[in-house]
Amino acid sequence: MAVTAYWYAPAFIKAFNKEIDFDTDTQKVAATTNTYTPNQDTHDYFNDVTNEITDTGYTAGGATLSAGKAVTNTLNVVKIDATDPTPWTSANPGSITARRFPVYESTGTAGTSALLVWVDNGADAVASNGGTLSIVFNAAGIATITATDATGFP
Repeated sequence: MAVTAYWYAPAFIKAFNKEIDFDTDTQKVAATTNTYTPNQDTHDYFNDVTNEITDTGYTAGGATLSAGKAVTNTLNVVKIDATDPTPWTSANPGSITARRFPVYESTGTAGTSALLVWVDNGADAVASNGGTLSIVFNAAGIATITATDATGFP
């Protein structure tokens, strides 16, 4: 199963406009079902995210990324990373089924919480009967972007 991260394009505008400070502000990762269809071009805030999972073991809005947060640059590859969040525990006999995991800058208000990336698990992840649902970020980071030569300049 391939786990892939994708950037929301408006995240870069939000970063240049100082709405995102990955190092010091609060970021969260939420979990959605496979019916959430991210739009890289238009989804800009958490209120665009639909089909967030519900279960007594899951907190609406997701888990806070509280440890190991970093933005680094190595050989023109900028990486955002954080320690894997605490897993969600499904209440027995409930179950949690998730597929996509949006990472966002949390202001406490969905309409002002800027989306950064979403991680697609590649298949449904299921935790049932008191099991846990975990998201394990790639060892290379949550997401990267490679800086290349600018185009369009004389």
